[in-house]
Amino acid sequence: MPGGLPQVVRYGVSADEAHRFGLPCGGTLELVLEFSPSLPHLEQLLAGLDGGNLVRRGLDLHSGKASLSATTTPELFSFDGRHMLSTLGPGYRLLLIGAGALAEYLATMALFNGFSVSLCDPRPEYTAGWNVAGVNHLAGMPDDVVRAFAPDLRSAIVAVSHDPKLDDLALLEALHSPAFYIGAIGSRRNSQLRRERLIEHFGESEASLQRLHGPIGIYIGSKTPAEIAVSVMAEILAAKNDVTLPSAVSVIRAKEAEQLARAL
Repeated sequence: MPGGLPQVVRYGVSADEAHRFGLPCGGTLELVLEFSPSLPHLEQLLAGLDGGNLVRRGLDLHSGKASLSATTTPELFSFDGRHMLSTLGPGYRLLLIGAGALAEYLATMALFNGFSVSLCDPRPEYTAGWNVAGVNHLAGMPDDVVRAFAPDLRSAIVAVSHDPKLDDLALLEALHSPAFYIGAIGSRRNSQLRRERLIEHFGESEASLQRLHGPIGIYIGSKTPAEIAVSVMAEILAAKNDVTLPSAVSVIRAKEAEQLARAL
């Protein structure tokens, strides 16, 4: 294997070449090759990742010098031909509270999107027939499970049990974690009642509940568990990719607009 400074290797077909050859589209892939990176540097990087931290790694292709720094930005990559910045971190994880049809569809979609998925439901009558390959079943009450799960900046926690005793326990722990997405199933009325309950009985505040998504999902007129799962997964992916959704797709705003339109 060659040594020396990092190199860029390009594969693929440019847009001009694709047009010349009559291809429907072009595409290129650039690989940055590093030769014999510093072992202490890699050990420091792995230690940060093993601790559940996000680490920003910089590489100067002209000098071969690499740097590491802590970051809170989940997704970052830039490359100008000389300097490459990338964010590395633990894999994305989804913890579902409550087994059921919606959880099955959500788990399946999350797995397809590269998440590792865990499920917590202390009710044996719900978990008995629940089975999605690749999902880790966590035993215990939701608050204990969330604590043991140790959510990080690449974790999402979604409560879909429809049982306030279970959902609230999970949310109370999740809200004080770095999880990038926290949400709970429920109608607009039930979501409002949940907020009031968490404030009145558990010491939360409007400020601390700003991170709580509820009703969860973007508004697509979903009715079935599969459609609701599409809606919720879209909202999770938007949060993962640091996309600010327009207020028009909020379930609350969309429902209010529908009611106003019917009243006119």
